[in-house]
Amino acid sequence: MMSLVAREGRQLQRYSSNGRRLVVGCIPYKFNVDDSSSDDPDKAVEVLVISSQKGNGMLFPKGGWETDETKKQAALREALEEAGVQGNIERRLGKWKYKSRSHDTIYEGILFPLNVTEELVHWPEMEVRNRRWVTVAEAREGCQHLWMREALERLMRRLSNSSKSRTTSEA
Repeated sequence: MMSLVAREGRQLQRYSSNGRRLVVGCIPYKFNVDDSSSDDPDKAVEVLVISSQKGNGMLFPKGGWETDETKKQAALREALEEAGVQGNIERRLGKWKYKSRSHDTIYEGILFPLNVTEELVHWPEMEVRNRRWVTVAEAREGCQHLWMREALERLMRRLSNSSKSRTTSEA
């Protein structure tokens, strides 16, 4: 069995031209097997949320974008390290500036959708984080980060438009 270890330290951390830490993450999602035929993406989709290392609140996997990886590679790495999932990364949802809750600084964050194809039994941060599949409504309610809720709304609009396109082409 291969041993997975989370990266530590900020030696390779990228920063913007004005000194802001660059953070990349994803919204892991899957289609609910019990309701995948639904025309309402809010009912057909589940998203994976994780706890912070301090254990409070729900958030999506994210972390520093490092100099030896692309943004998408960083998002995939964070999903694996923090949530123990792998999948297909899709077109980015956007870029946000947000204030760190633990440091008096502004970060720049980028989120991608991650269509989950594999959920690992063991992952690097399983001892310090909880993960949970929730409905979109639960994620909207429980996520304390405005920028992550905005990204979730963009993902749901995208999935809704995609669903409508498929329905129209099948008619």
